[in-house]
Amino acid sequence: MPTIEVPKEKWSGKVREITLGATAADGGTRAKTVTVGGETTLPYLHFEGDIPHPPAIAIEVQDRKPADWSPVLLEAWGDVTEDPAAWAKAAEEAGADVVMLRFSLHDDLSAEYARETLRVVLDATGLPLIVFGPGQAELDNDLLVPVAEEGKGEKLVLGVCEDKNYRTIVAAALAHGHLVDARCPMDVNLSKQLNILISDMNLPLERVVMDPTTGALGYGMEYGYSVMERLRLAALQGDGMTQQPMLVTPGEEAWRAKEARTEEGVPEAWGDWAERAVNWETLTASALVESGADILVLRHPESVKRVRAMIDALMSN
Repeated sequence: MPTIEVPKEKWSGKVREITLGATAADGGTRAKTVTVGGETTLPYLHFEGDIPHPPAIAIEVQDRKPADWSPVLLEAWGDVTEDPAAWAKAAEEAGADVVMLRFSLHDDLSAEYARETLRVVLDATGLPLIVFGPGQAELDNDLLVPVAEEGKGEKLVLGVCEDKNYRTIVAAALAHGHLVDARCPMDVNLSKQLNILISDMNLPLERVVMDPTTGALGYGMEYGYSVMERLRLAALQGDGMTQQPMLVTPGEEAWRAKEARTEEGVPEAWGDWAERAVNWETLTASALVESGADILVLRHPESVKRVRAMIDALMSN
């Protein structure tokens, strides 16, 4: 029989490799680092190029017990939600590669509070850290500058950098050796432009994680997936300003969708609330893995297990 040759696409570009965290040898205190990126082909086409690193899974930990989280999530984590240090340790035990510390919006927020919270979380876990503010530009700046100072040398990922506040956060990252999360609202050109602006401040692109914003299953997923796909195609075609690893937040997106957060007043066919909610997060994350996500921020420990199993299968070639 004649030999059948599988057609292969030839790409000129490559996704940048980025390392989160710093061990003692690098001036930090982390027990391990996590490297993502480096792909030379579309997701999981191992026959066509290199996929040197699996996507990393981060678990979101908040500085205090969330008032707006589903009871399904709070029950899964139990009492550790009362203490960010205990929660970070539990996240590590649940299989996280990275811990994402998010500051929620409350009256106790201050520079000193941010320093103290970061320090207890750093002491509780040896994993690399992503640190996000509550999502208000001025307040994020006020918190992330002291966080950057307190975590000097740890190679934290500071976020989120948006067009209205990137200068302050990038300057803090430059001064203290950190990375930044560059977030744009589901748009290829805006993502590229923000990377250019950050690069113009002389922060090496090896310290920029691209956050294209995503939605949960449904229309938001379709639109977000297509944006990520186009960003990855541009990167592989050689566009240097789209070659950043991509961070996504399927945990946050999925758990605010009605299908995950609602128990009553829904069709019986939707089934058990807890299982449906975990499925919503798992399926959202799974779709984003296939679109080229390099870092996934999840919330439920069972979702972590399921997404990890999928990633292991995809990376087994």
